[in-house]
Amino acid sequence: MDLFDLSDRVALVTGGNGGIGFGMAEGLAAAGAAVMIAGRDESKNEAAIRALRQAGAKAESVPVDVADEMSCRNMVAATVATLGRLDILVNNAGIGGGKRPEEFALSEWNAILATNLTGVFLTAQAAYPEMKRLGGGKIINIGSMFSVFGGPFVAAYGASKGGVVQLTKSLATAWAADNIQVNAVLPGWIDTDLTRRARGRVPDLYENVLRRTPAGRWGTPRDLAGIAVFLASTGSDFITGATIAVDGGFAIQG
Repeated sequence: MDLFDLSDRVALVTGGNGGIGFGMAEGLAAAGAAVMIAGRDESKNEAAIRALRQAGAKAESVPVDVADEMSCRNMVAATVATLGRLDILVNNAGIGGGKRPEEFALSEWNAILATNLTGVFLTAQAAYPEMKRLGGGKIINIGSMFSVFGGPFVAAYGASKGGVVQLTKSLATAWAADNIQVNAVLPGWIDTDLTRRARGRVPDLYENVLRRTPAGRWGTPRDLAGIAVFLASTGSDFITGATIAVDGGFAIQG
């Protein structure tokens, strides 16, 4: 038996049209899963599924606003209607927000929490009935190293991602009896559009990350493919509520 074979499985990846989400989607597709890409930008969604199909995967897309309850429910319904089932959910959709805490408007704070934390809750809640019907499922929530570390420009982002870790533990406890494993991945410094914008705001960020990271490099979205496959597979059936860093060792340095 191949513990990491995802053939006949269906994965839904929010924010899967670029960056870390697309890296995970590529990994899941390579392991045999059919993939539903969900995101607000439909042109990016289409580009992502074209790339997955060119690699031989079965892939579809659906627009979603994860901060909207009905949009999340429609996304799950579309996944089941189009691909037949839902076995794996990757809660990756998120937004940043680089300001000092005293500079945040309440509307900006609320927007980040709504997408990064409430969106994870709403999407998982929407997926739960279908996973329960199937007899189990896998939910992979994407946190951040700012779930653990603080920073002067990440008050809202860090709070939202810290909340993702605690929500992961609660969902894992609540749904263990339904054979649904819920885990969180904490990416480190990954070279994405989001972190490139951060490099533009923070002097010497690129070099400082290199110095602190034992692996000696920034991560790439494809560095997240393996952990996605592992947590989506039967190989992780006895792992739930865990928080796993994928950061090249950044967090272990003092």
